[in-house]
Amino acid sequence: MNNLAKIWQIFTSAPHRVFFFWGGVQSLLTLTWWMADLAGRYGGFYAPISWTISPIDAHAFLMIYGFFPFFIFGFLMTTFPRWMNGQEVERKAYLLSFLLLSTGSIWFYLGLIFSLIILKIAYLLFLTGWGLGLYALLRVYLRAKHPDKLHAAITSVVLGFGWLLLAGFVSNQATFIAIAKVGGIWLILLPVFFAVSHRMIPFFSANAIPNYKIIRPTWVLAVVPSFAFIHGIFELAALQAWTWLVDLPMAASAIYLTRAWRLRDSLSVPILGMLHIGFAWFGLALALYSMQSFFLLLTGQLIFAKAPLHALVIGYFSSILMAMATRVTLGHSGRILKADRLTWAIFLAFQSVTILRIVSELPGLDLSARSDLYLCAGLVWLACFGTWSYKYLAIYWQDVKT
Repeated sequence: MNNLAKIWQIFTSAPHRVFFFWGGVQSLLTLTWWMADLAGRYGGFYAPISWTISPIDAHAFLMIYGFFPFFIFGFLMTTFPRWMNGQEVERKAYLLSFLLLSTGSIWFYLGLIFSLIILKIAYLLFLTGWGLGLYALLRVYLRAKHPDKLHAAITSVVLGFGWLLLAGFVSNQATFIAIAKVGGIWLILLPVFFAVSHRMIPFFSANAIPNYKIIRPTWVLAVVPSFAFIHGIFELAALQAWTWLVDLPMAASAIYLTRAWRLRDSLSVPILGMLHIGFAWFGLALALYSMQSFFLLLTGQLIFAKAPLHALVIGYFSSILMAMATRVTLGHSGRILKADRLTWAIFLAFQSVTILRIVSELPGLDLSARSDLYLCAGLVWLACFGTWSYKYLAIYWQDVKT
């Protein structure tokens, strides 16, 4: 076997290798494209670039459906068999899903520049790749005989909804695109990240924190996904003034779990602390949503604009993603399960991206200051994920250490 064939064999030997690799690439491509757009629209470096669709819609698609799902599918295809003592996902199944999704992401960028027809081809590639990935997960789920399949059930159902929402972009209709954007946050990403957090953070903590008692209440798995769904409906119905009715219980649940899971004690073990810090943003984000909604009810003003959204998407989703991807990458490559100083520094620096985006949405700033903060946040994102990718992506085509 020649070197290239051997590298390909290693690279495609596990689902997390291929999916995490392209997720890392997308973490850079997505933000590079977004920075190029912002530099024209807000930076004044050149005239705004004309894309085939709205840049806001393109940014939403890339982040919700073109970035996070690579890590989601890579993680779930790795953990489903372990959660339920099930069969491993077949190589041909995860590889075909990966090839379709990654090819779709390339076609998406080309479609943004050149043609709506190319863009629609990209959407169809995504739909097919997503569907095949979901089918592969469902095969594991349905064949497994494990008595506890709750977390797998939640993530499977949610990814099924995700496939339907993704079809909204294919329609090119404003209403369906709006549903896909809002639903992507509240019906897909939040339930998936919460279910994974609920399953894994107490488990990892028990292995690292002395005298740790696992607290994993089942009721929150009903409260959070269902209330997130209601929030999404309220938002689509322009009833943001009433989302506090569900945001506040979600915030309280998240803050309770942050304390019960012992955030402070986790900080002495950086690879665990990364997960706990990421999860802490969940409670903070929902607290911001609650305050904004209640203030809107009283005054008719959105005081925080998109600050809660970025606390949720960057603070919670992206931080947990970086933390979990680091852990899986190290653990499944035979390396020491420890975040070194560089990894810990990358993660801590990444928290400033969330802070910059929150500050940029606060009232009282002029357009120039907001623009500078947008660009600064994007640059820090690229610096952090660029360094993370440089450190970790090469592991995916290297042999497991013994």
